[in-house]
Amino acid sequence: MNVELITKEDLRNLKTEMLNEIRQLIRPGQPENRQWLKSADVRKLLNISPGTLQNLRINGILRYTKIGGMIYYKLEDITKLLEGRE
Repeated sequence: MNVELITKEDLRNLKTEMLNEIRQLIRPGQPENRQWLKSADVRKLLNISPGTLQNLRINGILRYTKIGGMIYYKLEDITKLLEGRE
């Protein structure tokens, strides 16, 4: 059985790679000045289920604004969350 150790540096590299990929996904299809994302956009961006997104809201991990029946998230908050700067 092969055992591979994952170091903190490996995790940092993974985080950096993921952030770069997410930034590339955001830029082509969206204007640079787009500050607010709908739930569907956030789920697609983070590749998470509706339930996971709801848990992030309930636990106060991801801030949101509700207008009428729509929930919006600041792109800046999502970036901070991914970078671990909450």
